[in-house]
Amino acid sequence: MERTEAILRPFKRSIGGAHLPHFKHTAESESVVMPSPEKVVIPMLQHIGAPCVPCVEKGDTVYVGTKIGDSEKFISAPIHSSVSGTVTAIDKVMLPSGQLTEAVVIESDGLDTPAPNLRPFEVKSPEDLCGAARACGLVGLGGAGFPAHVKLTTREDVQIDTLIINAAECEPFITSDYRECMEQGENILEAIYLVKEIMNFKKVYICVEDNKPKAIEALYKIAADKRDADNSVQLMKLKSRYPQGAEKVLVYSATGRRIPLGKLPADVGCVVMNVTSISTLNKYIKTGMPLTRKTVTVDGAVNKPQNVIVPIGTSVEEVIEFCGGYKGTPKKVLYGGPMMGTAVLKTDMPILKQNNAILVFDEKMAKQQTETPCIRCGRCANACPMKIQPLEIEATLRSGDLEEVRALNVEYCMECGCCSYVCPAKRNLTQTMRIAKAEIKAKLKR
Repeated sequence: MERTEAILRPFKRSIGGAHLPHFKHTAESESVVMPSPEKVVIPMLQHIGAPCVPCVEKGDTVYVGTKIGDSEKFISAPIHSSVSGTVTAIDKVMLPSGQLTEAVVIESDGLDTPAPNLRPFEVKSPEDLCGAARACGLVGLGGAGFPAHVKLTTREDVQIDTLIINAAECEPFITSDYRECMEQGENILEAIYLVKEIMNFKKVYICVEDNKPKAIEALYKIAADKRDADNSVQLMKLKSRYPQGAEKVLVYSATGRRIPLGKLPADVGCVVMNVTSISTLNKYIKTGMPLTRKTVTVDGAVNKPQNVIVPIGTSVEEVIEFCGGYKGTPKKVLYGGPMMGTAVLKTDMPILKQNNAILVFDEKMAKQQTETPCIRCGRCANACPMKIQPLEIEATLRSGDLEEVRALNVEYCMECGCCSYVCPAKRNLTQTMRIAKAEIKAKLKR
C-alpha cells in the first residue's frame, strides 16, 4: 500500500430502518462452481424493462455466451445461453412475480463450449462503456435488475459526477457480494478505475457496512491504490442498519442528495453500481464472456449452506440438491433475502440474473404470526426510511380512498419490509403498501 487512506463516515445519517440479526452463516464459504445441469430454462425477462424476444429457434445449436434473446427497447438487456447444447423449445414460464414470459429451453451437451465469436471488448469512450454493459447483458445484480447500460448513459440535462459502489449487502443470510469482494478484488479494482476514468467521475465512494471487517480490508486496498493520485476514490464505512444498501438510502448516506419520486440516481448526479455488477462488467471487457452465471447464497434448511456459482436458467430444485438437499421438511423457499425476497411457488423455477440467494425455511423459520389490531404505537412510521406513514395508509386503503392513499405518498415506499418487521401487532404492512401501489397504478391506466 502506497499511502494511508482515510475511511469516510457517511455524509448524512439515514433515518429509520431496523437492526436485524445478520445470520451470515456462509460469509467464509468460498464460492463453489456448480456443474451445468442437463437442461436450462432461460426466461426472456430478467430485468426491469421490456422483455426480450428469442433470437434462436428450436433445433439451433448454442454455446456458452451465445445471444438467445434481445429487444430494441432502450430499457432492456440481452440474454445469453449459460450452457452449450441444443435449443429444444421456446416455451412460456411463470416468474415468481406471477408474470408469464417466454423462455428458451436448452438441453446441455455437458461440454460448456464457449461461443467462438467471443472477444475482449475495447473501451475508450463512455459510449464504448455503455455498449460493453449492454452487450454483456448486465443488470443490477444486487436484486433490482435495472439494465446497467441505462445507468451509464451520459445525459445533457444533468452533470453526473459521483460513482457509488454498493457493497453494503444489508439483508440477513446473503453473502454473495461479500464473497465477490473477497475473491474478485483485482476485477473490482480494475473496473472502478476504468469506469472512473472513462466516465470522468469526480468522486467514487465504495460503501460497505461495518459488520464486514474482512471486506473493508479488501476494499480499503482498492481505495488506497496508487492509481488514485487525487484521492477521489474513497472507502465509506456505513453503520450496519437495514436497509442501508437500498439505492435511495445509499445515495443519501454517501452524498446527502435525495432522489425525488419517480427519478433515478442519475437525476441527482450519481451512478450506483452493485459491487458484483461492476466486477462482472470488467470480466466481460477482458474476456468477451457475457453474464451467464450468477453467484447465489444458499442457506437455511439445507444440508450444506454455501455460495454457489450457478448457470443462469438452472432450476432452484437442482441448486438445492447440489447443496445436499433439504434439511428437514421445507415450508417456504425464497428468491432473495427474508426482507425483500419473493416466495417461490414451485422449485422448478429457474435462477435469474438478479437472484442473489435461495433461502429454504422450515416450519419453525417460516412460522406465520397472527395479525392483531393496530395499537397505533407509530413504530412503523419511525422505522420507515422514506418517512411515510404505513398505519395511515393501511387505514385509508381500507376506506377505498385511493386519492388520499396517494396523497400519503405510498408511491415512495420501496417495500423494504421494515414496517412489518417492527410492528408488534404483526400487521402485514409491506403487503398492504404493495397492494396500494398496484391499485393506484391500475387506476392510472384506466
